[in-house]
Amino acid sequence: MTDNSFYLDALVNNDERIIKVIYQNNFFKAKSFVMKNSGQQEDAEDVFQKALLQMAVRYKNEKFVIKNSFEAYLFTVCKNLWRRELNKSKYRVTNNEVFELKDDNQDIALAVLEQKRWELFTESLELISENCKQILKLYFAKLSYADIMDKFNYKSETVVRQRVFKCKNSLKAYVKKDKRFKNLTTL
Repeated sequence: MTDNSFYLDALVNNDERIIKVIYQNNFFKAKSFVMKNSGQQEDAEDVFQKALLQMAVRYKNEKFVIKNSFEAYLFTVCKNLWRRELNKSKYRVTNNEVFELKDDNQDIALAVLEQKRWELFTESLELISENCKQILKLYFAKLSYADIMDKFNYKSETVVRQRVFKCKNSLKAYVKKDKRFKNLTTL
């Protein structure tokens, strides 16, 4: 049994001792991220709790495997959940009160779906050429075409645009070729 499944089993079995260790070792990272991105202590607590619940529910339903460390996976789930919360808050219309109808089961299902999509994306990114991987990472980090051109010594920004286009298509092909893709298109 790997450490990852050990922690996941502890979540599913509600092992308070191990869950306390998970909190002690990981909460501060999630809290730091949330607070640096427009959140409060309570938001971080909610996100961390949702992340643990999401992971437990998913692991109970399908014994998934975490390919990197449990800590990195948990942090990624927390980041994705917080970004999702920030995006949802952009679309809320408020007068003097906030009205929010929440279906926790649907919210968890959507969060799990987003996490699975993220996993497929990152796994597919590892399959493309090293050059494409580097170019797309810079592109996704919003580096300008001019900066990418300088970094790779390309002749023009047009060449960079073409390269980004080809690399995105290559990544897209790997994503669509994966057997999980069809199941991740809708909830």
